[in-house]
Amino acid sequence: MKESEKGVNSVSGRYEPAQIEPKWQKYWDKHQTFRVEVDHNKPKYYILDMFPYPSGAGLHVGHPEGYTATDIIARFKRMRGFNVLHPMGWDAFGLPAEQYAIETGTHPAETTYKNIANFKRQIQDLGFSYDWNREVATCDVEYYKWTQWIFAQLYKQGLAYMEDAPVNWCPALGTVLANEEVIDGKSERGGHEVIRKPMRQWMLRITKYAEQLLESLDTLDWPESVKEMQRNWIGKSEGINFREKIKDMDLEFEVFDSIPQTFLAQTFTVIAPEHPYIEQMVKGTPYEKDVMEFVETIKAKKLSKKFRFDQDLEGIFTGRYVENPFGTGDFPIWVASYVLADYGTGIVNCSAHDERDFAFAKKYNIPLRTAMVPADPEEAVKVKNLDYCYLHPKGIMQQPEEVKGLEWHEARKPIIDYIGKRGLGRVVTNYKLRDWLFSRQRYWGEPFPVIHTADGPKLLPENVLPVELPSVEKYQPTADGQPTLARATAWVDTVDTETGLAAKRETNTMPQWAGSCWYYLRFIDPKNKDKAWDEEKEKYWMPVDLYVGGVEHAVLHLLYARFWHHVLFDLGLVSTREPFQKLVNQGMILGEDNQKMSKSRGNVINPDDMVKDFGADTLRMYEMFMGPLEQVKPWNTSSVAGIYKFLNRAWNFAVDQNGEVKSSILQTEEPASETAERLVHRTIKKVTEDIEGMKFHTAIAALMTFINEANEVGPVPKSVVERFVLLLAPFAPHFCEELWEKLGHSETLAYHPWPTYDPELVLAETITIAVQVNGKLRDTLSVSPEIADAELLKLAKESQKVGPYLEGKTLRREVVVPKRLVNLVVS
Repeated sequence: MKESEKGVNSVSGRYEPAQIEPKWQKYWDKHQTFRVEVDHNKPKYYILDMFPYPSGAGLHVGHPEGYTATDIIARFKRMRGFNVLHPMGWDAFGLPAEQYAIETGTHPAETTYKNIANFKRQIQDLGFSYDWNREVATCDVEYYKWTQWIFAQLYKQGLAYMEDAPVNWCPALGTVLANEEVIDGKSERGGHEVIRKPMRQWMLRITKYAEQLLESLDTLDWPESVKEMQRNWIGKSEGINFREKIKDMDLEFEVFDSIPQTFLAQTFTVIAPEHPYIEQMVKGTPYEKDVMEFVETIKAKKLSKKFRFDQDLEGIFTGRYVENPFGTGDFPIWVASYVLADYGTGIVNCSAHDERDFAFAKKYNIPLRTAMVPADPEEAVKVKNLDYCYLHPKGIMQQPEEVKGLEWHEARKPIIDYIGKRGLGRVVTNYKLRDWLFSRQRYWGEPFPVIHTADGPKLLPENVLPVELPSVEKYQPTADGQPTLARATAWVDTVDTETGLAAKRETNTMPQWAGSCWYYLRFIDPKNKDKAWDEEKEKYWMPVDLYVGGVEHAVLHLLYARFWHHVLFDLGLVSTREPFQKLVNQGMILGEDNQKMSKSRGNVINPDDMVKDFGADTLRMYEMFMGPLEQVKPWNTSSVAGIYKFLNRAWNFAVDQNGEVKSSILQTEEPASETAERLVHRTIKKVTEDIEGMKFHTAIAALMTFINEANEVGPVPKSVVERFVLLLAPFAPHFCEELWEKLGHSETLAYHPWPTYDPELVLAETITIAVQVNGKLRDTLSVSPEIADAELLKLAKESQKVGPYLEGKTLRREVVVPKRLVNLVVS
């Protein structure tokens, strides 16, 4: 490194992060240290963080936890010879900036880019090794041009359509909210009342991909809990659709049954309040008035989101019956509040073997009967007496006769065959997953590349993209409830260039999820003006090898992104079926009061303060040392000082009072002692394995142990110090770059080969074994770790504390803890 590039040196001899860290951040920036391109001579490794929404509050200390973990892996992989892609960008569209615009009149772009600048400064202050040449923001026109292009591909495949759909409408905010933006019937932002109302919306046909999204989960290295959450969200259930008829009416319908084993236990039928058959069923009957009033009451409750499907079991008898083809009596038809209109057929036959059906029947005195009982005779009597609802895989079938005595799980296929042979129903598969509501009434989002003509919606040609957001004077929806973009009348009124006829632009915008569905692909080729990404670059970099982010995105973002990627794969636009091969969820960092950090609680810790007081390397190491990455952990500012003290000890281990490497290190020409070599090789093995396993807290503990033990060894040569510096570098990069330079290196250590270890030297010279006789400790022996059983028994017999107990006895050796605790069993 040239003298002019060195910046400020720490010449006082003290460890001074305020001088060291800015120096190396400037160096990395000037030399583009972490810039990366395709290199077929190296194996690739793509590491991705769930990119942040740049809020006005900036970062708190919980945010950098995942970023620090990925940075450690990125630095480690570079030193292991990998070509590492490690990008960062901004999920920049969304409601908060728009609400701020409504309150202040400030354009959302102005607010967003100001927040981005602050977030970027805070992130850069922590020394993360991102390739900033790949930075993207979803609100950049150059970015959302390609979001619109992807929407166009979905539209062409019939996967995007318009429909009247019930949505979460917030009158106070003037927009539709996603389910995750509504908490207990109120908006997450502002706590405003949210109602359900039907509106014309864009939908994406994610249901078409339900099965392959489900099957492909098995190929992913993800936490099983996250995969299970996605399975439950997709909600696959296989069962039977029974064809049935309403008695005394010319109305037939199908009833879905996910548990066909219980079909002979069914005694009544329930129908969703929204079902179109209800009005027809009760029209002109004495039940009409009461039933229709009940229906409107329940629909209103559901629209207001004050209804709890699992708890509010309300119903009313329609006066109608289903003709029962099973010969067990006709089923009375009840309108039931808990039945979902869009699951199955919206009509369900009920039995004593479903908890909600059981509770509903008990409430309204509807007769029940059973088809299975427990194996325990006493419990079987209780179930037959309807004391409680019983459904268990080990339940014993009582009917029909063909499966009597079989366990419930064994009876499924025979029952389905039984029903099929008699023509009573057909096998079907249903999913809880619903099509994705993909439009918002906001300003600050991607415009749709669509115009509306007399013939309906029409996709704009790709050569006119991007459709840019127009300027508006006000950011709230219009007085008549139209989306904000409806205010831009000169922009809305347009012409269909193919026909020359008048047309109107779509005034809804895409949800915030749109940009985050594919940002990992744009990172591959962010400057490309002709394509969303280059095919060869995509083949080289994909899939993402490691994706780190919060578990709160376990379903929606990850499911939506997977859906888009599956479509792109089917279109031949990407080379992998799945985008994210390995997923890790970091745990939340709580405030010092053990509560989630928030401005309202006053418990937010600003990373700027920690960097100012202790340095970025201390903050990075403390967040990793708090405990396992996946755990929820409380912040403790006083403990940060402990990491700072360790870095000072490590500094003083190598640097003298004049700020130079200690002469004892530089002048030690002979090889390190065997003790020192064994220590460094054990440390290399431990730190290497722990980083690979993302057990950063134990890797740091090993580095601390090294310093403690190395100080007792005496003077060590430069080769030992260098290997320690390389091991510490992913955790404390500024600190280690400074020591690396002081050790005489002119180039950054970022690409220096990672140290290797000799398996023979990893073994300790001696180990201490505790010797028990029949479980009672009698002596400890210092022995070779490779000692044979016969030699160990010989030493035990020679021990004055153990030998007397072994005279004239036969014995065997039990290793209670391998090579550490031995029990000699005497007989």
